[in-house]
Amino acid sequence: MTKLKIRRQTSRRYEAVYIYDTALEDTAIAEKLEKVQALLNLAEPAEIEHWGRRALAYKIGRHENGYYIITHFTCEPKVLPEFERALKLDGSVIRYMVTLHEHELGAPKLSDEEMALRRGRSDDDDDDEE
Repeated sequence: MTKLKIRRQTSRRYEAVYIYDTALEDTAIAEKLEKVQALLNLAEPAEIEHWGRRALAYKIGRHENGYYIITHFTCEPKVLPEFERALKLDGSVIRYMVTLHEHELGAPKLSDEEMALRRGRSDDDDDDEE
């Protein structure tokens, strides 16, 4: 008798970046974003940052500007294919990217004690050079 390994799908933290066509009004962008986010079946609301209208780093098709939105959310991986399919089919989405959001960028913040300890170590290292 063989044992089957059952892999339980666990929720993971993701980051999604959307660039919408600037021809859309802000209310239309908000409605489209709400509709797409509903596909994720989120237990907790997504953290949404509206970066607004900005120049693209390079021209994409006929677009030189885009409306940037960054979201952080936790969901089951199995819902992502339908989510990404909806983004591909939406003609007002210029570009999008969904990535795992494991760690924040940059070094972790140090407590005051850790900062003092590091300063002490660097002072001790300076004495060796003399």
